[in-house]
Amino acid sequence: MLRGERGDERTRGGEHDGASLSDTLERELDLLRQAGLYRTLRRVERRGGGGAEIRVDGQDAIDFSSNDYLGLATDPRIARALANAGAGTATGAAASRSIAGNHPLHEELERQLAELKGAEAALLFSSGFAANTGTIPVLAQREDVIYSDLLNHASIIDGCRLSRATTRTFPHCDLGALARMLTEDRDRYRRRWVVVEGVYSIDGDLFPLAALVQLAQEHHAWIYLDDAHGTGVIGPSGAGAAEHWGVTGNIDVTMATLGKALGTAGAFIAGSQMLRELLLNRTRSFIFTTGSPPGLAAGALAALRILREESWRRHRLGENVARLRAGLAALGHPLAPQCPGHIAPLVIGEADRTITIGRRLLEHGFLVGAVRPPSVPPGKSQLRITVSAAHTTEHIEGLADALGEVLEAS
Repeated sequence: MLRGERGDERTRGGEHDGASLSDTLERELDLLRQAGLYRTLRRVERRGGGGAEIRVDGQDAIDFSSNDYLGLATDPRIARALANAGAGTATGAAASRSIAGNHPLHEELERQLAELKGAEAALLFSSGFAANTGTIPVLAQREDVIYSDLLNHASIIDGCRLSRATTRTFPHCDLGALARMLTEDRDRYRRRWVVVEGVYSIDGDLFPLAALVQLAQEHHAWIYLDDAHGTGVIGPSGAGAAEHWGVTGNIDVTMATLGKALGTAGAFIAGSQMLRELLLNRTRSFIFTTGSPPGLAAGALAALRILREESWRRHRLGENVARLRAGLAALGHPLAPQCPGHIAPLVIGEADRTITIGRRLLEHGFLVGAVRPPSVPPGKSQLRITVSAAHTTEHIEGLADALGEVLEAS
């Protein structure tokens, strides 16, 4: 089953049998509960300590579940930039950007994001999901083929489906298998796209982009990179996966988000000026939606400024990752060497046991993501530990101690 696919058939309700909609929905929910896949929303009432300390459902805890890698989601400078911009302009864009919702702050943010990625231009989207599901169908159609990594995000999978292009899935990070597919398909399709993530959002490992660039050039294929979890974190300046691998300028299309390391919200596509113009004219998830609030763009500009000026945040994140690596290794759960470490997976197995361990960790004061199908295959449920520059040595050592106690008891 592909990452992002819906769960096992046993979690689905039956065909229409004359029952009321309420009864049908209740059956669906019961099946999810029985499979350990039922989800509810936690209430995060407060964030402090640079974002690492939270109050969730009435309980104080250290947050090891969010994607706030640089500790910017609670930065007062970003909040002030957003508020000040809102005071000087409309709170909302009031229209799609193609009609009357375009603002100079949007354009300045796009200019700086393109600069960050070493690209000619960028285009803002409301979310990474909207960017992927909107952009991929513009770039690939029925006559084309997409080679998609097995563990690509659900938004990529949905984007590939919407494109109606032939989609071939290759084993995770397996360049040999990809090379064989590219060779088999020579001259069979009009356009060929390889779609990968820079840092994988669940397993936390890196795709070998330098080797992929060489392979794609040899086979006249183009590269679409989802760099949601690399942007702001890896690379000498935090520009992301392409910078990390030394292939800036060799990636045809890059998608990245603002709601993770950059602490705000939204996403963007970076590439050539012609790419931007095509997306502006044809991408349904851009054309048919209201533009993001101008104040939000001001907040993202403040986050970019902090990213440029405060490299200590990435250095501290690296130190925290090293501490967590040592703690997990001592527990017998070493991270794979290809994982930069700000996303640290700990495979538990069954969904119910994973949820139980997550609950017990919260009782010890640590909130850790418990990832279940369909985000991972059945039997591969895991704790997804995420590290932030906001964490202290005491936070990380405390988590390691709690993990050791809870895992031993379970």
